[in-house]
Amino acid sequence: MLTGTAPGDATALLTLAQGEADALVGLVLMVIGGLGLFLLGMKNLSDGMQAIAGNSLRKMISAVTDNRLMAVGTGTVVTCFLQSSSITTVLVVGFVNSGLMLLHQAIGVIMGANIGTTITGWILVLHVGKYGLPILGAAALAFLFSKGERVRYAAMAIMGLGMVFFGLELMKDGFKPVREIPAFVEAFAWFAADSYFGVLKCAAVGCLLTLIVQSSSATLAITISLASTGVIPFETAAALVLGENIGTTITAVLASIGATTNAKRAAYAHVLFNVIGVAWITTVFALYLKGVDWFVHKDSGYHPVGLTHDAVASETEFEQVMTLAIASTHTGFNILNTILFLPFVRVFARALERFVPAKATKETPHLSSLDVRMLETPLIAIEQSHAEILKMAAGASKMMTWAARIIFTNEKDDRRIEKLFHREEVLDAMEHEVVHFLSDLLSGGVPHSVIEESRRQLRVADEMESISDTIAVIVKAELKIRNAGFELTDTQRKDLESLHMLVSDYLLLVIDAFEHNRVDVISRAHSAGAAVTKRIKDLRGIHLTSLSATRIEPIVSTSYLTMLLNYRRLKDHCLNVAEAVAGDK
Repeated sequence: MLTGTAPGDATALLTLAQGEADALVGLVLMVIGGLGLFLLGMKNLSDGMQAIAGNSLRKMISAVTDNRLMAVGTGTVVTCFLQSSSITTVLVVGFVNSGLMLLHQAIGVIMGANIGTTITGWILVLHVGKYGLPILGAAALAFLFSKGERVRYAAMAIMGLGMVFFGLELMKDGFKPVREIPAFVEAFAWFAADSYFGVLKCAAVGCLLTLIVQSSSATLAITISLASTGVIPFETAAALVLGENIGTTITAVLASIGATTNAKRAAYAHVLFNVIGVAWITTVFALYLKGVDWFVHKDSGYHPVGLTHDAVASETEFEQVMTLAIASTHTGFNILNTILFLPFVRVFARALERFVPAKATKETPHLSSLDVRMLETPLIAIEQSHAEILKMAAGASKMMTWAARIIFTNEKDDRRIEKLFHREEVLDAMEHEVVHFLSDLLSGGVPHSVIEESRRQLRVADEMESISDTIAVIVKAELKIRNAGFELTDTQRKDLESLHMLVSDYLLLVIDAFEHNRVDVISRAHSAGAAVTKRIKDLRGIHLTSLSATRIEPIVSTSYLTMLLNYRRLKDHCLNVAEAVAGDK
């Protein structure tokens, strides 16, 4: 029994305390549940939008040019589909790491990604939160019972949208009781952006929260929930949003760990872009809020700065004004920052190259450190693996050129021989990376088009690796003759050289077909392959006839026949690539 307190009073206090504890538990559970549903909805929305976008999304990000506006536009559109600037910037780091994108191009895309990520706030401005659950239910039924793949992915996107709205409503309902709890009101009073230091303090909190959650969309949703229920004022919410822009850059920094120097520069560009942007916008914070206040007032008739529940006709209208104000703050900041940086993209890139110097040893762009990150976006991941296989093809083509120099000239370059055999080992490793990458990709739920493309790429990667092995066997056969103290006759060397050029042209034909998806290559491939086969049969017949007329050293004869056999294998591998491109089984 409490001293000096009547039994009835003590019971009432205990009951009150228990009620507050239950309310607190209910608040936490509802907020966590709403946040989880919101994040799951964002993922489903992203996956569905990616699948619907199809190959156009892949082509868009891989076709970024030196045009700054084009790069910004690409980053904006791609991020609108991916629903995450973090995913876009990770992809950009990956493209830079693999040598597919230059640094100044990447910076433009990152700027666009920052604008594109603000689409989340504008989706929430639609104010159809109360319809979130019906949208979710209807889309779930369509997803479960429809058979068409495109319809299923469209249903997944709509289902994700319903989850986003319903999750936000749960978070709002969870935060509403906070206004009636004095302890919470006092705690949130600490988040007051009423001075320059207060703005920086709120921005730091927003940054820290986003670093923990690793999703600016999630922290934006929390901020909107707190502001739209009146727990925090608009000014505080605006400062939190600024900090969230810095916090979201951690994902790109993590993605750059173990990557090339250029990829690290791209990640640092994202950090500096947002940090510098927040630094200058906080110095004119009051002026900036006046601009947002004017825009929102023009649209809604209310001034969000200093707005309270009492000044608005209804709670729903208050929520609408606050959501619009926060979305405007987020988008306005990123657009202004992009306008400020855009003329200096190349200068910014050169500054990063100066302050983040390259390593003393030459770095080779690679895929292995990016495989897990790319799997989040299957339609772009498949573009990455396509580029990697093209590198394998370029390597095989180089090996054909080196082999011609080794076999058909008097120049005996041991270093070139060493490079050729080293390149064959590199292609083995690259094929292993591609197979591992595509196998992981296929293990997830990916669209049918990605499955078909993955299988095609697996086949082509295997053929390119086999081509490199076969070229190495041909060179080894010639070296075997040389090391035994013999050499090919002038006639044999001339015949093999013409055959080599024929097969080289055949290889370039199928590589071009794979690069540009020329499905009509199969007829030309059959025609060129038949010419190679006939040439090999003729040379084999000539050689066997010459054995009865002149004496040829056994090691020369067997090595020559081995070379002919492997040129035929090269032709077969090239035909297999053409069949894969054409879609033949």
